[in-house]
Amino acid sequence: MSGQLVVFAEDESHLLWGDTTGYVWGQRNARTEVPIQNIKARQTYYGALDLYNKEFFLTPSDKGNGENTVAFIERLQALHPDQQLMIIWDGASYHYCEEVRAYLENVNKGLEESDWRVTCVVFAPNAPDQNPVEDVWLKGKNFLRRHFHENKTFNQVKDCFVKYLNKKVFDFNKIAWYLTETQSV
Repeated sequence: MSGQLVVFAEDESHLLWGDTTGYVWGQRNARTEVPIQNIKARQTYYGALDLYNKEFFLTPSDKGNGENTVAFIERLQALHPDQQLMIIWDGASYHYCEEVRAYLENVNKGLEESDWRVTCVVFAPNAPDQNPVEDVWLKGKNFLRRHFHENKTFNQVKDCFVKYLNKKVFDFNKIAWYLTETQSV
């Protein structure tokens, strides 16, 4: 390995068909209707923000679980094959399930902790404001709300969400909270 460390903040989001509406302005005393075909339509996304280059990576998934968490970690590794990864994430139960623990044990097998290929660190409990990926999700959903009229189907909504967020660079002030800490690792 090159010894270079790539640090990601990670989170999952569940996009709902209803997320596209938010608030709309209409004529005074006139009802404005926004057609929603299936309010229960749902898409889960895994997202990771590279805290050094501030690029966001997004992967759709059928749900948040151990299998999909491992697949997302593998995707991040494929993007950075010769580098160590540090993933900072929340306390979702599937981040710590047997499948994820077994994967991490296998990928780091025989290595000293300082040489682990993948290290996972937890944000403080009940503190989503610490995770810059929460800000990315908000930007993505606000974008959908501003462009609700362009998306007539949930497939169009999902496509719009991915096109807006994936590989986009985000520069939030809270990213600096982690860079000063991780540079000394």
